[in-house]
Amino acid sequence: MEIKKVYEPRQIEPSWAQSWVEDELFVADNDGDQPTYSLVAPPPNVTGALHIGHMYEIALTDITMRWRRMKGNNVLWLPGTDHAGIATQMLVERHLAEQGIDRREIGRGKFLEHVWAWKEEYGGRIIRQFKRIGASCDWTRERFTMDPGPSCAVREAFVRLYEKGLIYRGEYLINWDPGTLTALSDLEVVYEEQQGHLWHIRYPVTGSDEHVVVATTRPETMLGDTAVAVHPSDERYKHLWDKTVTLPLMDRQLPVIRDEFVDPEFGTGIVKVTPAHDPNDFTAGKKHGLPFITVLDEDATINENGGEYQGMPRYEARKKIVADLKALGLVEKIEEYTNNVGLSQRSGQIVEPRVSTQWFVRTKPLAGPSIEAVESGRMEIIPDVWRRNYFEWMHNIRDWCISRQLWWGHRIPAWHCKACGETTVAREDPTECTKCESDQIEQDPDVLDTWFSSGLWPFSTMGWPDETQDLRAFYPTSLLVTGFDILFFWVARMVMLGIGLAGDIPFKKVFIHGLVRDA
Repeated sequence: MEIKKVYEPRQIEPSWAQSWVEDELFVADNDGDQPTYSLVAPPPNVTGALHIGHMYEIALTDITMRWRRMKGNNVLWLPGTDHAGIATQMLVERHLAEQGIDRREIGRGKFLEHVWAWKEEYGGRIIRQFKRIGASCDWTRERFTMDPGPSCAVREAFVRLYEKGLIYRGEYLINWDPGTLTALSDLEVVYEEQQGHLWHIRYPVTGSDEHVVVATTRPETMLGDTAVAVHPSDERYKHLWDKTVTLPLMDRQLPVIRDEFVDPEFGTGIVKVTPAHDPNDFTAGKKHGLPFITVLDEDATINENGGEYQGMPRYEARKKIVADLKALGLVEKIEEYTNNVGLSQRSGQIVEPRVSTQWFVRTKPLAGPSIEAVESGRMEIIPDVWRRNYFEWMHNIRDWCISRQLWWGHRIPAWHCKACGETTVAREDPTECTKCESDQIEQDPDVLDTWFSSGLWPFSTMGWPDETQDLRAFYPTSLLVTGFDILFFWVARMVMLGIGLAGDIPFKKVFIHGLVRDA
């Protein structure tokens, strides 16, 4: 037998990788006598192809799983892919736009046909890459987040959490992405320092020659002001208590309120209150019973509440408003200012705080048991340094906005009655309203945040909510290998949903690795 002097992987490896798949060498036995060792692979997004970071993670996992087989374990390495809602929809929209096709013109059904075709092409490419590099996965158990089984699990999870009072629908201030036209969770907003301006604007005090000076970095939102506020202990403005000021350009009377959220050291110590467009102002508006006036549309143009500025893009309106204020002599001064600006992780556009009706998960009841799981040692995070980040996020967790104004993803299993306004959340599609029995019901148009289905991944892939043999044999899984960048997006949510729905931690150990950048 002649041995070649040069190893040529392209000639040798594909046939071996293919034979391992065809011979089902890595199929796990869910009813064997050997001790089990299981891992559910982080599902790559069907947005393109695997990159070098994926290869690094697969290599780390493959080493572990092959070593465990050598030690005599019954090993399950379950592979799959993620539909990646907003990311995939953006790519398909861009692809169609290059052909002169707008998704709104072709409608939801036809657009989803294009997305499924995209998934078949790029999801198929990812699986072929996975197999080509010889990953020792159990390909008989391959899953996709929108397969029938995982989709059933998503609906069941939503209904159970809703029945427990852990999912609710309400009108709240959310992060709005004018680029993708959808709500974002707090984790999907990245902050960066940008150079801007701080405008000091005069608001005349009603019935006097006096005016107060309000400092703002966003003069376009003043169109939605419904009050100005001072700190209760700020003696400078005690004489203004219970008085009103006139909102420039809109000629609206605004009450002067007292609230401790005001920083007396910021600007002049008196701030405008715009409940529909600022988190602190939203809270103050609720507390003081102020009107909520939304002045920005979904695409960040001024709406009908903005008077003569209606239809202007937000920053064009800003320039016009400042110019008009200057013409009226109402600009006290303009300062250079460094501001911490929130950007959409998806589109890169500046996020607008916006009042909107959305669905939320009440996270604090889920976070408590998730903290205890790590504190008690039932779940181990490696390296240990990441425990602190995990605890910090869990202790300061806020409710999770899970609805997205998209077409690609798991449709929210809720139906709204046109006749009486009742909302029905159901496991099966209803034919009539549960309250008034009207058949005039429509399903909620929104889809779930892609991280909701990803959060169920360790047990939805094994047949949950059914009591399957795979769940009995392999859940909780033994290990998760993943990057630090999704510790909160994914790992923490899997822990919360695993304990809250499947009754146990999703994995016993989490190995957090660094990131590989190829550019």
